[in-house]
Amino acid sequence: MPRVLPPPCGLSSGHSLKLNSLSRSLTIFAANHGTRVHGKRLPKNLRYPRRDKLPPAFGTNLFLKKTSDDTEQTQVDPFDEEGLDLEIEEEAGGDNDVVWDQDEIQAISSLFKGRIPQKPGKFSRERALPLPLPYKLRPLGLPTPKKHVKLRSNGVSPRASVSEQVCRNPRFLIGLAREIGKLPPEENASKVLNKRLRFLRKGSLSLTIRELGHMCLPDKALQTFSWAQKQPNLFPDDRILASTVEVLARNHELKVPINLEKFACLANRGVIEAMVKGFIKGGSLNLAWKLLRVAKDHNRLLDSSIYAKLILELGKKPDRGMLALALLEELGEREDLNLSQQDCTAIMKICVRLRKFEIVASLFNWFKQSGHEMSVVVYTTMIHSGLVENKYREALPVVWEMEASNCLLDLPAYRVVIKLFAALNDLPRAVRYFSRLKEAGFSPTYDIYRAIIGIYLISGRLAKVKAVCKEAEKAGFKLDKQILSQLLLVESERR
Repeated sequence: MPRVLPPPCGLSSGHSLKLNSLSRSLTIFAANHGTRVHGKRLPKNLRYPRRDKLPPAFGTNLFLKKTSDDTEQTQVDPFDEEGLDLEIEEEAGGDNDVVWDQDEIQAISSLFKGRIPQKPGKFSRERALPLPLPYKLRPLGLPTPKKHVKLRSNGVSPRASVSEQVCRNPRFLIGLAREIGKLPPEENASKVLNKRLRFLRKGSLSLTIRELGHMCLPDKALQTFSWAQKQPNLFPDDRILASTVEVLARNHELKVPINLEKFACLANRGVIEAMVKGFIKGGSLNLAWKLLRVAKDHNRLLDSSIYAKLILELGKKPDRGMLALALLEELGEREDLNLSQQDCTAIMKICVRLRKFEIVASLFNWFKQSGHEMSVVVYTTMIHSGLVENKYREALPVVWEMEASNCLLDLPAYRVVIKLFAALNDLPRAVRYFSRLKEAGFSPTYDIYRAIIGIYLISGRLAKVKAVCKEAEKAGFKLDKQILSQLLLVESERR
């Protein structure tokens, strides 16, 4: 029995107990190992024990890269007493009922070492294809919302009733006019209209009446209007009235009211405009002028297009130029000026004919500043104005602006531009546009051939002059005496 060391003198009882327990543990350790305590150093693994291994950090890639720790873990230290103790504990715990399969052990160990081994079979993972975009936006089986229903060309939804679809269908209304036109003169239009009453609504017959006017049947149009007046679901309607007035005024069968001032005060604006349109189309320019003046005196402002149409017709006649200029001044004073491209170019052409070039320039600038889309017709009219005014240099910026806007040039545009460069004696540009004209598939007119021949004669290139003259004769044109005399004069000077 080993001897217990006595506590040294001067120590308390608590310190003596700690020393006795320490000496007792050293005695047990020495008995187990068969050696004495003094002179024996503790092994390295007991003095500096290893830390417990931590699981890998979340997000690290264990499949592509193996660290050096993995290789160190596979090497077993035979002198590691801690490892031996773990093996002894595993053997001691073998009596438990829990048995680990080999697959489970591999799965758990692969969490710390590497990738989980796959079972034999398909090695490539198949992913489901993504759904197409319409199925993500709106699943199948849901009804189409009403706001996505496409309207037809006449503005009627396909979900509308048959009557609603037919009452605004142009084919039906024009066919109705043709049926009325096939009737004998002695039969009334009501014979056809009574059969179609259930398909008609307010405003439907305005297109039928206008079509009867195009067929030169004003009497049938008046019969249609008289029949519509008796139908409470069709009349009163200003659209039918305006169409009837326009057809009768165009065919000179409208009884003009004696008191135009009273008519201008009581009539609707649409009816007054329809009457003026009918007078203009029928050639009754005096009546259209009078009605327009009466409407202006009574502060009945009509649409700008009415002024444009009347100016166009008055400008075609030399003795009516002053009336056209008076209307131009009234149109320029209006603050709500609204002209379409067709009306604007028509007024510009009339002003060129009346040699009012400042009005042409102001209209061009207004049309450009008002936000309208510039077209080749507007540019051509402005270039033609500079050509007629003999201001060739001022017209050149318009040509460059037209080229910069990427407008497709038509035959009138090529014609005006070639004449402009011929007037400027710019042979390269004139020939370039002449070649572009033929490449675009247009056939040059005689004045284009004449301009090219003239600029070649000025430059003294007789071979080119003869080639262009031959080309013009093949196209069916006969050269005038002035061109032939100039050609003979140049040839005589060369000799």
